[in-house]
Amino acid sequence: MVDLRLYALLDPERAGGHDLAELGRKVVAGGATLVQLRDKHGSTRRMIDETRAIKAALTSAGVPLLVNDRVDVALAAGADGVHVGQDDMPVAEARRLLGPSAVIGLSVKTLGEAEAAPLDALDYVCVGGVFVTTSKDNVKAPIGITGMKELLATFRARAPKFPVGAIAGIDETNAGEVVSAGADGVAVISALSLAPDPTGAARRLRGIVDESLRARGSP
Repeated sequence: MVDLRLYALLDPERAGGHDLAELGRKVVAGGATLVQLRDKHGSTRRMIDETRAIKAALTSAGVPLLVNDRVDVALAAGADGVHVGQDDMPVAEARRLLGPSAVIGLSVKTLGEAEAAPLDALDYVCVGGVFVTTSKDNVKAPIGITGMKELLATFRARAPKFPVGAIAGIDETNAGEVVSAGADGVAVISALSLAPDPTGAARRLRGIVDESLRARGSP
């Protein structure tokens, strides 16, 4: 089962001046359990090169690397899977192309999307945006903790143990609240990449998540 406790998203436009592969290495050293390359504007060639470099940096740690949206890049570069949105390649097609061992995640923002998500073909979902974020051009209002709980309840009713993470605007000030409310982990960009010490930031966030999971009785 995929470990969503600290899901680090690496974006070249919000990398804080860090090389992406080095940034990946730093956040994993601090406790990141899953990493995603999120490059919305890069060429296919650049994304393949980025993916290969990050994958090489993470190999010794055994942390999976996913690619946002681009199944073709994941295949070409040997990534461990993909994360897709509602308007990207359908999950069933991504699974067909990547095979049964790939990690595939899906973004979910509404109750309708939660009810329709093909859980049998997915490894996890991320719900949100939970809070306001500056790392994405998002015209929709955040769903907040209340909206997140509604989506979580929908997934728990369908599959009680299915991994569900939360995304958007999450940092050290609110990660504990998010996990206490039921999320299995947090997906973050700026809270890690723009921190003066990404390793230290990852270590603190991972500690907050782990403590919140213990407090609510999760393993």
